[in-house]
Amino acid sequence: MRLALVIPNYNHRQAIKQTLESLAHLNLPCYLINDGSDEPTRNLLQQLAHAYPWVTLLHHPYNRGKGAAVTTGLRAAYADGFTHALQIDADGQHDIHDIPSMITAAQHHPKALISGLPQYDESIPKGRLYGRYLTHFWVWVETLSLDIQDSMCGFRIYPLAATETLFLQHTLGERMDFDIEIMVKLYWQGVDVLHLPTKVIYPEDGSSHFQGVKDNVRISLMHTKLFFGMLTRLPTLLQRRAKSSDNQHWSNIGERGSYWGIKLLASSYKLGGHWLCRAIMYPVIAYFFLSGKAARQASLNFLTQVKHVAPNHPQLPGEVSWHHSLKHFLAFGNAALDRIDAWCDRIKLSEVDFPDRELLASRLARGEGAVLLVSHLGNLELCRAISIHQRKVKVNVMVLTQNAENFNRVLKQLNPDSDLNLIQVTELGPSTSMLLHEKIAQGELVVIAGDRTSSNSEGRVIYAPFMGKPAPFPQGPFILAGLLDCPVYLMFCLREQGHYRVHLEHFAETLKGPRTGRTERLTAAVARYSGRLEHYAKREPLQWFNFFDFWRKDDELQREHADRTRAHSTQDK
Repeated sequence: MRLALVIPNYNHRQAIKQTLESLAHLNLPCYLINDGSDEPTRNLLQQLAHAYPWVTLLHHPYNRGKGAAVTTGLRAAYADGFTHALQIDADGQHDIHDIPSMITAAQHHPKALISGLPQYDESIPKGRLYGRYLTHFWVWVETLSLDIQDSMCGFRIYPLAATETLFLQHTLGERMDFDIEIMVKLYWQGVDVLHLPTKVIYPEDGSSHFQGVKDNVRISLMHTKLFFGMLTRLPTLLQRRAKSSDNQHWSNIGERGSYWGIKLLASSYKLGGHWLCRAIMYPVIAYFFLSGKAARQASLNFLTQVKHVAPNHPQLPGEVSWHHSLKHFLAFGNAALDRIDAWCDRIKLSEVDFPDRELLASRLARGEGAVLLVSHLGNLELCRAISIHQRKVKVNVMVLTQNAENFNRVLKQLNPDSDLNLIQVTELGPSTSMLLHEKIAQGELVVIAGDRTSSNSEGRVIYAPFMGKPAPFPQGPFILAGLLDCPVYLMFCLREQGHYRVHLEHFAETLKGPRTGRTERLTAAVARYSGRLEHYAKREPLQWFNFFDFWRKDDELQREHADRTRAHSTQDK
């Protein structure tokens, strides 16, 4: 990969010198575009280009707009043999400390467009902030996808071959509409878009060249053209959606729904309670049901398998069809509302049937920790929340992915005092084991889900019968529980007959044992877990919230991963 910097500049005198100084350590060639600046700015840019030999100064004789300046820089970099270009603003808005991580992402995904995902502070003008979300909505419509989380951030790395192809085929807007239009049209062209969170500020002494009325009119016209362009590409975009959801491990699928969308749901709940929240949520769930082919198919497959092992199940009358799956999706939405209820302290522990509570409470009262083996069946989130509120129990939850990061950020804002600790785990190593040993010794709970493999656990699974078919379960949670050498409990929290009931079972005094017979011991533990999971899943199948192919063979995942790796390698060559 050959990378260059592209910096458009129009009368930015205050920050450009500092911006270039902060970029010098990267040792990257830079195309600095003077977009018809005034005489003092032009003179300053010439001095800077002379002082920094790695800077190439390009001039527009008059101001053509940010988009035109970026286009000039990108095309110049491509003509000079560069494969990628990093666009960065001249006014100091962007955090240059995030550049190494963006470069790393581009090296791993050389065909993708790498874009910053702005994390704003209070300096952003509110009008600009709210306007962005209107554009986000239209971009989601124009791409029939939520893959583009922010289309207005001018901090991104372009793959120049794809970009040059686009320039040769289409004329793009030359002003503030450029960033949006090029991202959408590259996406139409088949370029993936990857986002990395980055801090963005609006400097007090900074100047903005956004022309309120003119640029808003330009952007509105652009969205109109893009919408009709989407209609002509409808079959291609729908086919791309289907391909992207197929053959993808669940842990590599991004969380559907932006942080602000989920925050809107929580805010509506606080303002209008369940009725307003449902008025907003149900159309959203309907959209996800209609557009989420893979999740919808996984729902149908699971409910069909339940029907196979329990032909007369009262919750699945008749032949399983789309309306059962829709009820499945709605049950997930209602469970999300109950989670918010719990985190807002509107569901009390006394309102939850928990007959075996003392089995665990007495141990915690003595200051002794334990492991809870849980699953994505039911609403354990509710149980965690009310326990934290009323028992002051420190709960440490092991998570394999950041898929629920947005939802958890909102829950934390609803109750900042919650004593919940999410521990991100990608690999089971000594540091993880030592950390959790400390948690157990301090009398805390460690919660581990045992029903989801990760993309990192391929080849490290144990097959156990589940609903009449062998399903892969990860070894990691059971190995980790053994390393912690403490009592292990199973917990399920199900909504039954209009209220929640917690099922707590003692699973093992310890899963630790000698190396001899370790495989057999793990296999037996997974089989017992699978049996109890099946027992409760058959009781409440619509509360099964694993919307992916649960029985998918691990060796199939490995073959597909190898095929994708070979395909990417061939494309790169």
